Amino acid sequence: MTGSLNDLRVIELCDEAGAWAGKLLADMGADVIKVEPPRGSIVRSYPPFYHDEPHPDRSLAFWNYNTSKRGVTIDLEQAAGREVFRNLVASADMLIEDQAPDRMAAWGLDYTDLAPTHPGLIMVSITPFGRSGPRSEEQATDLTLLAGGGPVWSCGYDDHTLAPVRGHGNQGYLTASNWAVATALIALLHRDFTGEGQHLDVNMHAAQNVTTEAASYTWLVAKQTVQRQTGRHASVVPSGDVQVIAGDGRYVTTGFAPRRPAQIAMILEWLHTLGIKEQFDQWPLLEVGAHLNHDITIAAIEEGGEDAMIFGAVRAALLFIAQHITAYEFFVGTQSRDMQCGLINAPDDVIDDPHMRERGFAVEVAHPELGRSFIYPGAPYHLPASPWRISRRAPLLGEHTDEVLSEIGVSTVERQQLREAGVV
Repeated sequence: MTGSLNDLRVIELCDEAGAWAGKLLADMGADVIKVEPPRGSIVRSYPPFYHDEPHPDRSLAFWNYNTSKRGVTIDLEQAAGREVFRNLVASADMLIEDQAPDRMAAWGLDYTDLAPTHPGLIMVSITPFGRSGPRSEEQATDLTLLAGGGPVWSCGYDDHTLAPVRGHGNQGYLTASNWAVATALIALLHRDFTGEGQHLDVNMHAAQNVTTEAASYTWLVAKQTVQRQTGRHASVVPSGDVQVIAGDGRYVTTGFAPRRPAQIAMILEWLHTLGIKEQFDQWPLLEVGAHLNHDITIAAIEEGGEDAMIFGAVRAALLFIAQHITAYEFFVGTQSRDMQCGLINAPDDVIDDPHMRERGFAVEVAHPELGRSFIYPGAPYHLPASPWRISRRAPLLGEHTDEVLSEIGVSTVERQQLREAGVV
């Protein structure tokens, strides 16, 4: 494998909450070894399944969150399994786990148990409310984390008779995993300079609360509550509509309208090119805006006056243009004119989008056991100096157990004995 983390070995003891953290590290080149019980991670039972056939190796959810990893099975309920696990951790730089707060200690596998013989170990614990504190024993789901931590409050529509909207795709777990990776890499840098490992306590609830954009600090600083809005940032003061149906019936989000004279001139030219300038009755205001000797400021918009009228005409012109062309034409037209625009795509549209394909978002991953390949979502970020790739599909249940155990010195005879005892 190639990647900025290809000299890093990570042991991952995670189900659904922390698997994304392991994937992020693995796709960047780390040797991530996923440890599962002999029956497999619970995520292997999550639909949808390939060909709708429930099977531990056919869960698309498991596939998505476990690319580039190796997989082993170890029964940590057995003393022999815990000893194997200790030896495995001793060979690694990092341990990521999302177990209940007291489970690692009950197994004798907590940081205080492992660090004395492995002082350079970086252990990352991902729990709903942290390892200690008044809520540490509370359980949570992705939904309750998003709702209780704050993001759900900011998601939804202008019509507040409708309930808030949860972001789908396990965004609560993914948010916590992103924080886990960021803090783990900082700890890794610290270890590079000091040789010291450390235990990182990732509170999933807190991770949501600090990922609410302006909502949390608006309350903390100003004691004001933001309100959700359709297709735009939640705000204390409502902003203008930005979401519109384009000429082909698909939605686009125009974003904050341009405020520079050169961009206003581009919009006027765009109306003319489309042959609809005269149909837009506010075009004279665009003429004035195109010849301003200053950018329109947010303060001027809030004060009213001529600049505010021009800005209103700019917003109206964008909506007017969108209604006369397809959503994709509008997206390309705004992007090529250095303007914001969000194209609202269905999943299939995202994969087939030429822009996304050019960015390498659609990645083909081979599944030799099925004799075919599948298209996966690609890199969540583009880092030119740090190569990223999915090096292999998710491991089959126990696929690399023999390989990994042999690497830490477990003999063929010992592995057979462990198998017969149901340990691996």
